[in-house]
Amino acid sequence: MSEAPFEAELPVSPRAAASFGRRRQPAIAEQAPDEHELAASAAGAPSPPGARPTSLDAIAELRRLCLSRLDPVAAAATRAERLTLEIERLIAEIATERRIQLNGREQRQLAGELVDDMLGLGPLEPLLADDSINDIMVNGPGSVFVERAGRLERVPVRFRDSQHVANICQRIAAAVGRRVDESSPMVDARLKDGSRVNIVLPPLALDGPCISIRKFARQVIDFARLIEIGSLTAPLARALEIVARCRLNVIISGGTGSGKTTLMNAMSRLIDPSERIVTVEDAAELQLQQPHVVRLETRPANLEGVGQITMRDLVKNCLRMRPERIVVGEVRGPEAFDLLQAMNTGHDGSMGTLHANSPREALSRIESMITMGGYALPMKTIREMVTSSVDVIIQASRLRDGSRRITHVTEVLGMEGDVVITQDLFVYEILGEDAQGKLIGRHRSTGIGRPRFWERARMYGEEARLAAALDISDIGAA
Repeated sequence: MSEAPFEAELPVSPRAAASFGRRRQPAIAEQAPDEHELAASAAGAPSPPGARPTSLDAIAELRRLCLSRLDPVAAAATRAERLTLEIERLIAEIATERRIQLNGREQRQLAGELVDDMLGLGPLEPLLADDSINDIMVNGPGSVFVERAGRLERVPVRFRDSQHVANICQRIAAAVGRRVDESSPMVDARLKDGSRVNIVLPPLALDGPCISIRKFARQVIDFARLIEIGSLTAPLARALEIVARCRLNVIISGGTGSGKTTLMNAMSRLIDPSERIVTVEDAAELQLQQPHVVRLETRPANLEGVGQITMRDLVKNCLRMRPERIVVGEVRGPEAFDLLQAMNTGHDGSMGTLHANSPREALSRIESMITMGGYALPMKTIREMVTSSVDVIIQASRLRDGSRRITHVTEVLGMEGDVVITQDLFVYEILGEDAQGKLIGRHRSTGIGRPRFWERARMYGEEARLAAALDISDIGAA
């Protein structure tokens, strides 16, 4: 059986399909090129005088004609590699018809852009595929920045116009069942790989639609990897491993991009696989490795303004799901009260993250968030609830050279009068910087011999390892 012609396999619209079987005549030149012109063109010589030079208008026209001949439904069902090859052939055919000068590299580039627009996120696809990039920030159609190794830099990536960016935004939101438009111009979403996305549209964004993407590493990051990149050291990792195994309630505090979620994912790998974990997040980004994990995500209100499910609703509901540990992706409101109640009523080993610049500020933030919920409780009562619920606060920081470090491991001891008493178990000291501007520092144990959770560690048979980790006063430079 003879092979079907290529034209029959293209995902083309019915209107254009009928014309694919016959040979098209050039749109400008009425006389066919002679043998000398064909030979010169095959050898890579300049195009004949009738050809139009490549320009932005010509590329736009080529893009429009190519899209008009493609069937979107059939294109969406075609694999990216095959669709790229077919679009390259279609571009070559249209360029010949319209006498547009376009070499092989330009054809491949345009085909790749069209495939990314139809199946992916357009100009952002190369940035998403680059593992050296941690964050992608789109500040309008002509302004795109990325973060590499803790440093921001501008990249030569452009969108065609603001509508092009808005189309990408709507595609991202629709993929997770959310909407973003003028009536609801802000949304939190996620990509297929779990990367977190925030979108802001005009009129709130004055210079065009804004997209902020926090990428996550393709490889799973554990304590060994964190030690390798200098975020912590082996004795500190051993202490955090004991904290996780002994089912202590942990708050991970830090600023934006300091590595809070990465640290929580690493600590979760040390949880017993037999335990049932329920996670609650505003936009799902945790990547827990245990087999028994239930993931819950909030839901915004619909077009009628009803149907919203908040973080607090999910935290209260997960108490009825027989969890052994509750993990809250980011505590930012009144759900802090329900999380503290869960920590204090049999759900040992629960964890949460919040934004704060130090362990002491983290405690103040928890108090403020509980007050935001409208609870008419005396401040002393709130502080007693905090001290009876939270065992350890881990502070993650992003330093001025872009590096991320665990700067404090702080234990919550209790109350003295109206004041919450804490003590640092490990701290990070900055010693200076090298010739390249990289900060030099060390993690140091404060010399606390027996922390408050010593008896808990003994119950789990970890007191010897804990003592060994705490006895090292200087545990290395990073």
